[in-house]
Amino acid sequence: MVTAGQIGNDLGFLGVSPDEERFYRALLRNREAAGDHEQAVLTRMLELGVVVRTPAGGLRPLSPKRAVERLIEHRLGQVQDDLEETGRRAGVVDSLSAEADPTRTTTYDNPAIRQIEGLEAVRSAIDEMTFFAHTENLTTNPVGVLSPESIEVSRPIDLRILRRGVRMRTLMASACLQDGTTMAYLRELATQGAAVRVSPHPLERMIICDRAVALTPIDPDNTARGALLTREPGLVSTVVSLFERMWAASQELPEETLPTLTETEHRILHTLYLVDKDETGARQLNMALRTYRKHVARLMARLDADNRFQAALRARERGWV
Repeated sequence: MVTAGQIGNDLGFLGVSPDEERFYRALLRNREAAGDHEQAVLTRMLELGVVVRTPAGGLRPLSPKRAVERLIEHRLGQVQDDLEETGRRAGVVDSLSAEADPTRTTTYDNPAIRQIEGLEAVRSAIDEMTFFAHTENLTTNPVGVLSPESIEVSRPIDLRILRRGVRMRTLMASACLQDGTTMAYLRELATQGAAVRVSPHPLERMIICDRAVALTPIDPDNTARGALLTREPGLVSTVVSLFERMWAASQELPEETLPTLTETEHRILHTLYLVDKDETGARQLNMALRTYRKHVARLMARLDADNRFQAALRARERGWV
């Protein structure tokens, strides 16, 4: 058996020091038993996002799966930022642009207004816009609901922007309030420094970078048709003004509220920490095994957990128990 004192530095390859790993492991065992720790260790773990503060001011660790995912994402982000900065210093884009056929520059090389057709081409344009953003990124979402696939596409772009210190403001339609997946992602962005608001009014779709370039749909009712990318100062200024009016009429992203759990659900969540088998948990609660399993299945669905252990950790992360 490996004791706490014998733990090595399994997370070292992800940039976590032995002291930081010991602190995280202590929190996993017991939030109240983290022991003495240096302020620098706590600050670092909060910055990495694998430990967060609860509304009551306490500390809670992310589940091991989510923590490792966050650390990998952070490490990849550092590598990506280093490569991007190296590319900028070396003038790679300028060097390659010098090789371009000058007779074709008006077709693709930053014209005042450009029509972009096809989803992949639009995504490529968004990636290019945000890659070169230095100060500000403004976006709206008139639908308000983000699919898991859309979030996976957006996450690396959004986090890259925030890591570089670019100010991000995101305006969502009110439908987001009814979608748990979307709200979880918006709160993730907010913890990374993004400003997110919800509009009770209809929104126009747009993306604006550095108040110098704007992307709007060709047809607001059919975004599949493509988008218009403009660098014309007068048009960009008009789009920015529209965004600011919609922003001023919107509301702050509401605080996350704890779910309403029945006393039975509370007791079942506690048993998930203490027992390995459903039969044992049902017996401890003097409950029929089939009933116990139904409760566990519903709780797992609410927590988006793949197994009972993950459900217990996520319930603890969210302060449900």
